[in-house]
Amino acid sequence: MAAAADASAERIRDVNTRYHDLAADSYDAKWGIDFAETGRAQVRAKLEKALGGSGGPWERALEVGAGTGYFSLNLLGSGLIRDATATDISPGMLRALEANAAELGLDVETVAGDAEELPFPDASFDLVLGHAVLHHIPDLDRAASELYRVLEPGGTIAFCGEPSAYGDRFAALPKHAAMVAAPLWRRALGADGRDGGDPDYKHPLEAEVDVHAFAPATIHGVLADAGFTAIRIRGEELLSSLYGWWLRTLESTAVPDEIPDRWRLFAFRSYLALQSLDRVVLEPRLPPALFYNLVLSARKPL
Repeated sequence: MAAAADASAERIRDVNTRYHDLAADSYDAKWGIDFAETGRAQVRAKLEKALGGSGGPWERALEVGAGTGYFSLNLLGSGLIRDATATDISPGMLRALEANAAELGLDVETVAGDAEELPFPDASFDLVLGHAVLHHIPDLDRAASELYRVLEPGGTIAFCGEPSAYGDRFAALPKHAAMVAAPLWRRALGADGRDGGDPDYKHPLEAEVDVHAFAPATIHGVLADAGFTAIRIRGEELLSSLYGWWLRTLESTAVPDEIPDRWRLFAFRSYLALQSLDRVVLEPRLPPALFYNLVLSARKPL
C-alpha cells in the first residue's frame, strides 16, 4: 500500500519520520539485516549490480535514508568507502545506526535531514547511495537535484532496493498464500499463533510511508532532468522476492521464540539460493520492469 494520492508532502514526511522512529529498534530483526560477512557480500553484490561492475574505493560517501546502516556500515566494513556520512529523516533510525557502528567498531558521521534539502555544501562527496529510500520521498525531482548538487564532478550515485511498478502486485500473491497456509505451517512446526499478528510486521503508519513505485523510464527521466549521465537501471529479485514475502508473512503469524532454529536456517539458505538463481539466470535475461526491485546508478559529468 502507499500514501493516499491527496496526501501532502508535509504529511508524508511526518509519517515517514514517526513510523521509522517507531520501527528503529526492531528494524534489523524484522528485515534480517546482517553486518557480518553475509551482509557485506549482499551489499557488495547489490552495488556491483547497480554499477555494472566493481567500483571504488570511494573517499567520501553519503548514504541518504541510511536507516540502521545496512549499506554504509557494510561498505565501511568491506573497505569500499573510507569516510562515511549517513543521513535520515528519522532520528530514531540514526540512533540505531550509531549503536550498530559502535558495536562494529566503525566511525560514521550521522546527520538528521531531508533528502529534498541536504545539509551539505556543493560537491561534498564522490559517492551518494541509498537502499530502499527513493520511493519514500515526496518530491523526487527536488531530491535528484540535491543529489546532483552535493556530488562532486565525476562522482557516482547508486541506489538499490527501489520497488518497481509491479512490486506490490507481485508481493500480494505470496502474502495471501502464506496467510492461507499459516495455520498448517504453525501446526507442523509446533508454534503458537500470535493474537492479532506481529505488531512489528504491519504497523498502521506503514501503509502511508511509500510514495512511488517506479517504471524504469520514469526514474531514468528524473535523473536525466537533474543532469545525470551514464544512467543505468536494472531489475533485481523475482523468485526470491516472492519467496521472501511468503516467508515473512508466515513467520509474522507465529510467536517468534517458538519458530525452530532449523526452520530459520532452512528459510535463510533457501532464500539465498533463489537470490543466486535470480542473479545468474533471470536478471541478465528479463526486462528490469518485471522484477520486484530496481537498482540504478548514474554519474555527474566532469
